[in-house]
Amino acid sequence: MKFVSDPAPDCVLPAPEREYRIRSADGHQVHAEAFGPEGAPLVVLAHGWTCSIAFWAPVIRQLAGDYRVVAYDQRGHGRSGTPATPAGYSTAKLADDLEAVLAEVVPAGERAVLAGHSMGGMTVMAAADRTGVADRTAAAVLISTGAGDLVAELKVLTVAVPGTKLALHRMLLSSRLPLGRPNGLTAAALKYATMGLDTPADRVAAVVRVVHACPTRVRYRWSQVLATLDEYHQLPRLAAPTSVIVGTRDRLTPPVHAQRIAAALPDPQGLLQLAGVGHMAPVERPAEVAAEIRRLAKIGAVADAGVTEGSVAE
Repeated sequence: MKFVSDPAPDCVLPAPEREYRIRSADGHQVHAEAFGPEGAPLVVLAHGWTCSIAFWAPVIRQLAGDYRVVAYDQRGHGRSGTPATPAGYSTAKLADDLEAVLAEVVPAGERAVLAGHSMGGMTVMAAADRTGVADRTAAAVLISTGAGDLVAELKVLTVAVPGTKLALHRMLLSSRLPLGRPNGLTAAALKYATMGLDTPADRVAAVVRVVHACPTRVRYRWSQVLATLDEYHQLPRLAAPTSVIVGTRDRLTPPVHAQRIAAALPDPQGLLQLAGVGHMAPVERPAEVAAEIRRLAKIGAVADAGVTEGSVAE
């Protein structure tokens, strides 16, 4: 493919209305940014492995006209601090960070819609039993994610030799090789692994720019967490109305993951399958992703109104 280095215009992050430096439970510093009008309904975005706030740019541009959108950098990514030891990398730490972000940005008595992509969706699952998260969550959208068995279900490599696919996928996931400067080869590889066949080159460029910015050590440390991920037990605890989005050509978290998640949720609100889309749905099809977040925001608002009326009646 021809190498395009400039991202699509809507993939460029707008200037934030406010920036936050938030202290997590272990003292770790989490960077967050807010977009859109203060006082508007709140949406909180959690990005995936090797990404950053910038990954959400197309969705933020879709929502920030009438929502207050807060996106934060997962630990080790973007402008958040990097854990000094392996102990700083776990789904429990991700849940700690999300809980700290919500405590800082959600006004007292209000709740937000949570949208998590890939590892961000795993973060929402991992935090499902946290009172500080549940009490501040109106609804959730889980995008291109899985609750476990990630290596076993990968569809990146097709090999003919029996018994080698799992080992090769494990090696691919945990590679310590630096990505180097973006080029046509890495762009083609990332497009194949993470995006649909028809994804325009300038959207591929946006993903390449974000992924290449992730430090190699951080990418490796989180790969070790993902390789042993098991959050299935958390799904029945995710009580908020929740929908699931997956691309039909997602090679990293294929549709089987979305189907398992949707089947285990206590309040499922639909499974949206985007035809021809890969793992990077928020960049590939931001309008559809934003529309689903809006739909869940309305469902969450109705649920909130019912809770309020019930409380008054009591």
